[in-house]
Amino acid sequence: MQKDVLNKFSLKDRVALVTGGAGLLGEEHAYALLESGATVILTDIDLRKLKLAKDSLSSHYDSSRIITYRMDVTDIDNIMSISEELIINNLHVDILINNAAIDPKVRPNKKVSNTSRLEHFNLEQWNAEIAVGLTGAFLCSKIFGEHMSKDSRGGVILNIASDLSVFSPDQRLYRKDGVKDSQQPVKPITYSVIKAGLVGMTRYLSTYWAEQGVRANALSPGGVFNGQDDDFVKKLSSLIPLGRMANHDEYRAAVQFLCSDASSYMNGQNIVIDGGRSAW
Repeated sequence: MQKDVLNKFSLKDRVALVTGGAGLLGEEHAYALLESGATVILTDIDLRKLKLAKDSLSSHYDSSRIITYRMDVTDIDNIMSISEELIINNLHVDILINNAAIDPKVRPNKKVSNTSRLEHFNLEQWNAEIAVGLTGAFLCSKIFGEHMSKDSRGGVILNIASDLSVFSPDQRLYRKDGVKDSQQPVKPITYSVIKAGLVGMTRYLSTYWAEQGVRANALSPGGVFNGQDDDFVKKLSSLIPLGRMANHDEYRAAVQFLCSDASSYMNGQNIVIDGGRSAW
């Protein structure tokens, strides 16, 4: 019985495509998929980082199961071209992880700027971030999801949202001493809009191709430790019941669950994994 349950986590003979695959979590998603037996197609616009990610993954897993493409998720022609090439090479995408995003960071070593504030946030930046984080997920779901719907095996779409899809950013985390209130840096509006939008898109997709066996869920991670300054880490950790930020590899098992038959009856859900922050 236990073996039967564990077998449901297997992704052997499945092909998974990860957008934003050269980023911190993109590479972690790839580790999770490879560990479960999938062939992974890593896509990103940064070829240098994409190569570094593949080299890192190849030191642990068979490099023949790791395929990379430079793909711009805002360019539908680019996405369609890669989709067609994959089909020619007999690679059917069974799993799509919409992970690509522009995540604006507030860095302590950078000059304080008020351009992240709502009253100064420009339309060009709004359009650029929405194009990658939300429109990109729509375009990839449209193209690869349609192919899944026409295959007898169906498929899985996993949208990477954020704990900020369920509550607002606590702007006190980003405050800097000696800076006027009108110039304090903030997490910009686009991040919340994109992540909440991905959850809405997930619910839509979960019903759209359900009869064809295509499931859609969202994963909403909390803050991941990645060398942030001590003051920020201390502030954020105080808001989390477990008292710390996530380690970069702590979402792997969730990805394996959500992308495999282990979650075969889960559809249209937003799984928040934030150390309990949203419980307070």
